[in-house]
Amino acid sequence: MKLIVAIIQPFRINDVREALMKVGVDGMTVSEVRGYGRQKGHKEIYRGAEYSISFVPKLKIEVAVPDDRAASAATAIREAAHSGQIGDGKIFVLPLDDATRIRTGESGDAAL
Repeated sequence: MKLIVAIIQPFRINDVREALMKVGVDGMTVSEVRGYGRQKGHKEIYRGAEYSISFVPKLKIEVAVPDDRAASAATAIREAAHSGQIGDGKIFVLPLDDATRIRTGESGDAAL
């Protein structure tokens, strides 16, 4: 099993969700996060004063998938979240040792 963690722009969430559903991913966890990378934040103007915003709002998506779906899920996220602009985000694929469904006690791929 793999855990896919993706950091994306907030307005791309619906496209990413639809793309993941098309490749057979049934669920995901989404968190609002803030951070920066090469983008280094941005500047905003409020009532004539310029403010530097160091941490940019993003969404963090976490998806657990069987090994055979990891590549297609990561590709679906990349294609749906891509705009070609700086700040599109990152995708991390991590090994996942085990998963257990609390309600039934199923474990491994059956729990996903």
